[in-house]
Amino acid sequence: MNPLRSVGGRLSIGLAVVVALALALVDLIVVPSLERNLIHAKIGELRGAAPGIRTQITPFSSADDLLLQSAARSANARVSVFTALDADTMLHVGDSIGLVSDLGQDPIVLQAARTLGPASGTVQRDEQQFAEAALPMEGGTYVVLLSAPLRDSLASVHLVRRRLFIAGIIALAASLVVGYAAASMFARRLRRLERAAERIADGDFGEPVSDSGRDEVGELARAFERMRQRLAGLERARREFIANASHELRTPLFSLGGFLELLENEDLDQQTQREFLATMREQIDRLTKLATDLLDLSRVDAGRIHVEAEPLDLGGLARTLTDEFRAVALSGGHQLEVVDRSSPAVVGDEERALQIGRILVENALVHTPSGTTVRLSTARRNGTALLTVEDDGPGIPAQDVPHIFDRFYRVEGSTAAGSGLGLAIAHELAGLMGGAVELHVTPGRTIFALVLPVARRDSEIAEEVEPFHVESVQT
Repeated sequence: MNPLRSVGGRLSIGLAVVVALALALVDLIVVPSLERNLIHAKIGELRGAAPGIRTQITPFSSADDLLLQSAARSANARVSVFTALDADTMLHVGDSIGLVSDLGQDPIVLQAARTLGPASGTVQRDEQQFAEAALPMEGGTYVVLLSAPLRDSLASVHLVRRRLFIAGIIALAASLVVGYAAASMFARRLRRLERAAERIADGDFGEPVSDSGRDEVGELARAFERMRQRLAGLERARREFIANASHELRTPLFSLGGFLELLENEDLDQQTQREFLATMREQIDRLTKLATDLLDLSRVDAGRIHVEAEPLDLGGLARTLTDEFRAVALSGGHQLEVVDRSSPAVVGDEERALQIGRILVENALVHTPSGTTVRLSTARRNGTALLTVEDDGPGIPAQDVPHIFDRFYRVEGSTAAGSGLGLAIAHELAGLMGGAVELHVTPGRTIFALVLPVARRDSEIAEEVEPFHVESVQT
């Protein structure tokens, strides 16, 4: 890669440009401003000293050179005295450095003589710049001039400019080095993230994405790590799903194949054939249910299941489920009860709510031993209503509770022959209706609850009833 096109090259060039612009602004704005301030300060100093000097040398005599020298020392400037010959010419009649005539046409002196007032400014003389302040003496016959070279002040400005230039060169070099080094560090971190993204894109989720930085790159790395973990979980779930689905499909298919081979034996009596056919019918029903469950899950994952939002009577739903499963409960030696607490109407899809209820009731009947009671009840809790399916069976082990709604998950030692998809489907369908399926577990007591939002009108006018409450472990 061209170094100038890399992040380090661009950042270092950018820093160098910023430093260069800063130096240019200093040279164009700060240094001239400093120079003007020094000149104005010197002129102000001379203007402030002029009245005192005028008082010292009044009345003036051309023989008062010592007096002018004393005044010059007190003002720290050259002191000269002029008198007017005509409107455009001033005669230099006295000076602290001796009588000379090089200031006869000084513009500051001429301005003070014409206006009979103070004048000040800078003049260029003998390739040097001077700060001057002139003030007419009493009577207007003479003009006193204070003059000081600006060589020292301007030398300080030039020294500042030179040092700024040297510091700028050093800053430019440092900005190039530091900028390139800092950008290279960022670039290395970004390249690590790029390699991690490529690994994730190739399906390799084994190596974590790590970056200890607390800046934006570190936040991005942590987002990549969260994405990797989620994708790894999805990949594990996909593989487990395929393995479990294959196993669940293979078992009844092998069973059917074995029975078909046995049926081809003409020596089987009719009673045995009828038993084989009944068993084959059970396997076909098992395959049909598994195919239906897989189809429902695929539709949920694809977002292709439509649920209605209509008022539902949970009490009526509980009675319907009891009627459907009464015969099954009696055949298994279970007692099925309904406790309707006149819960308010909820919002949901009746067919999907019945499907969830069937899953919960069937799960309770299959997983509990003969002689236990399965109880359906309704209750209200804040702005929701619950349909609960409670059994007094052995309960669910604590280690299995967090996974009870996972797909294909079955409790160890369970007597159930299901696929482990029912509770996962119930959980997904309840979520689509804006509700949830909750699990509450205590020793010797298991409660599954379908929770749905209360309809608006019932939420406003229905009286509160005894809320659902149990000390439990909830998923």
